[in-house]
Amino acid sequence: MFLTDVAHLKPGLASSVLAIGKIWDAFNDPIIGVLSDRTRSKWGRRHAWMICAAIPFGLLFSLHWIVPPFLSEANQMGLFWYYVAVSIAFNTAFTAVNLPYTALSPQMTQDYDERTSLTGFRFAFSIGGSLAALAFGFVLSQQTLPPAQQYALLGGISAIASILTIYWCVWGTTDPTAGELPPIETTQPQASWWQEIRDALTNVPFRYVIGIYLCSWFAFQLTATTIPYFVTYYMGVDSYFAVALIVQGSAMLALFLWAKLGETIGRRGVYFLGTGLWTIAQAGLFMITPAHQGLMYVLCALAGVGIATAYLVPWSMITDVTDLGELQTGDRREGTFYSLMVLLQKLGLAFGLAMVGQALEKFGFDSTLPAQSDSVLTALRVLVAPFPACILAIGLVLAYFYPLTKSVHAEILLQLSERRRHDSE
Repeated sequence: MFLTDVAHLKPGLASSVLAIGKIWDAFNDPIIGVLSDRTRSKWGRRHAWMICAAIPFGLLFSLHWIVPPFLSEANQMGLFWYYVAVSIAFNTAFTAVNLPYTALSPQMTQDYDERTSLTGFRFAFSIGGSLAALAFGFVLSQQTLPPAQQYALLGGISAIASILTIYWCVWGTTDPTAGELPPIETTQPQASWWQEIRDALTNVPFRYVIGIYLCSWFAFQLTATTIPYFVTYYMGVDSYFAVALIVQGSAMLALFLWAKLGETIGRRGVYFLGTGLWTIAQAGLFMITPAHQGLMYVLCALAGVGIATAYLVPWSMITDVTDLGELQTGDRREGTFYSLMVLLQKLGLAFGLAMVGQALEKFGFDSTLPAQSDSVLTALRVLVAPFPACILAIGLVLAYFYPLTKSVHAEILLQLSERRRHDSE
């Protein structure tokens, strides 16, 4: 919405900026994932990347929210290439921070339930940071500052906060690989990048996790991209910050409930319940009218409770997939698994973001008009509800057939323990 309503890019160009950034972000993931797996440092495989990339990450993030004074609104292609360049540079720094950070989880513990809890806490703090930024954005939106200044101030403060919290995370966690020495040269050649990627893709449970995650996050991002337009232009609400706060706040609180419930009914059970609630909320959003603003907030809270499972379940599942990968190949390759999961997810998101922008432009969306046409409003309703719900249904089918249960994972750990004991003798 910033690109169309503040920078005044045409919707098609704005969606292309987002799509190009996501596509580049997807393809740099395997590179950094494999490199982080092969990194040997006194700080550890993952911490070393986070330490070096934190400051570039913050600086480039702030540039996202600035309308360059040297480019006029009429210079559409100049604005387009500015935001494309910033997006590519930022997404490189983002991957260098985020991928090693996420790959820490399976290294820190092998306990099935503890990994679910750890994932829940990780995303609770992630959502908490988003809530803080949204709350500050909501406060700024009530001020008399021009929108461009509001976004620039929000981007700058969020950038500083992100740099500080990255270093706080490094200081407050343990990278078990810290001080790890380079492997001793052997007659066995090191696996190529392509071999590592192929090994990961032949891991059957990993393919299920990719599918579950892709469906969940494609549906979420379609909704998240559309909801600001839906709330503003269809429901007639002045600011969408309150809706975003409700969705993220309910998701953050629900994470702890789902993590605890997962100890009893398992991750698949949690995913079924959460996605069911989410689908009901999506259907409700499709049916409401501008006269039901109160109900809209209730449905958004219910959606947030379901969305929490999209944060929790796939990222908990992949921690166990990395153990199976070690059993199959003899190597720990968390970075490779996580990078491939994120790569395919981002490709899907790039397609989704481009699709929303192109659909709005096709149906005649114009941010300068006080009201949108009926065709635009209908497109917003379809994009915010029925289409994401169909994608969620596919994710439910994949979750039903996911093979790595708690008992299967326990057997994998037992086999790994026996192998390590044998190798040490």
